[in-house]
Amino acid sequence: MSERKIDEISGVETTGHNWDGIEELDNPMPRWWLWTFYVTIVWAICYTIAYPAWPLINSATTGLLGWASRGDVRQEMQVAEAAKADYVAKIADMPVEDIIADDNLRQFATAAGAAAFKVNCVQCHGSGAAGFPGYPNLNDDDWLWGGTPEEIQTTIAHGVRYEEDEETRYSEMPAFGDMFSREEASSLAKHVIAMGQGGDLTGPGAQLYADNCASCHGETGAGDQALGAPDLTDAIWLYGSSEAEIIAQIRAPKHGVMPAWQARLGDVTVKELTVYVHSLGGGQ
Repeated sequence: MSERKIDEISGVETTGHNWDGIEELDNPMPRWWLWTFYVTIVWAICYTIAYPAWPLINSATTGLLGWASRGDVRQEMQVAEAAKADYVAKIADMPVEDIIADDNLRQFATAAGAAAFKVNCVQCHGSGAAGFPGYPNLNDDDWLWGGTPEEIQTTIAHGVRYEEDEETRYSEMPAFGDMFSREEASSLAKHVIAMGQGGDLTGPGAQLYADNCASCHGETGAGDQALGAPDLTDAIWLYGSSEAEIIAQIRAPKHGVMPAWQARLGDVTVKELTVYVHSLGGGQ
């Protein structure tokens, strides 16, 4: 058991603690430190009396001064809302094309759209809007349903294959898994790859493509935005461009769903998102 004693060298009493023969001196704290500590205690007590501090069941103590930072924040928000009210009103009344043509409105809508994008869209399209496998890249110029401001607005407002919206974009590629043998699917995939690479288009997959795919993707494979049929001749692939990935899409195609944002966000925010997405560089 440790014992308190007087240190022979310093003459200071020890605390009784001992670590491997090393003893701790019980030196008193500096007076200035103690007084500073006492002042902080008094300050804390005064603060909790003067300002909101102690949580209650449904609220908190209001403090003698009755001040709260929420009031200042509320006032600042009201000032900010009033400052942008004119811009919001104009955006609500103007078509997207006119908003983009107005420099001030375009800058405001782009900034507001960027904020809305970070809250609602980055989960699928990424923080830089570059997308992921199965989620389109919004920076390129390959648009399944068209990249004009009006077309982008329609896609954002009504979504894609979103059953709760009657005006949603809708297209669905048939599953050819029961129609084609694996060899036929491979021949068709090779033909599709050749269409984008300038290869031989006279192979066994040519007739399969003409009979089953050209009605939507076009004879040259350039796609049809009115049908939501992708361009098969470029280097942009939503689900992968390897032969195995194309075969998988032919046999059992994947169909993504994009929510309709009009009812959730309102007309103004949809327009702001439209302006922002169009500004990324890929808009037509």
